[in-house]
Amino acid sequence: MTPLLVVDAANVVGSKPDGWWRDRAGATARLRDALSGLNATGLPDLPPPIEVVLVVEGKARDVLGIEGVRVVSSPGSGDDRIVEVVTEAADRRVVVVTADRGLRDRVTALGAEVRGPGSVPRRRE
Repeated sequence: MTPLLVVDAANVVGSKPDGWWRDRAGATARLRDALSGLNATGLPDLPPPIEVVLVVEGKARDVLGIEGVRVVSSPGSGDDRIVEVVTEAADRRVVVVTADRGLRDRVTALGAEVRGPGSVPRRRE
């Protein structure tokens, strides 16, 4: 079964002080665009094909998906939505990209692996 890569958009975008706070939706769209193609190329320890899911919240929740990146919008807590996505994929290898310690604990308890924000590409403005 195809592995699932779940990216915590708010956490990854917020991991570098590059001005993202001036345009959260724009920064999230750039992250989404940088993730495109990972479904076919994978990551060093996650060979392709993979399914890429970007979980968005807050001012970025209207960012739409593109080919190769499914966007899941959370009307509330992005962390809770990520836990739901991980739970729904219980029979697959799941890798969550976040630096949030509480979220890391929650998803590893469900059997997911965790990588830090630096494990995925990001686009600069």
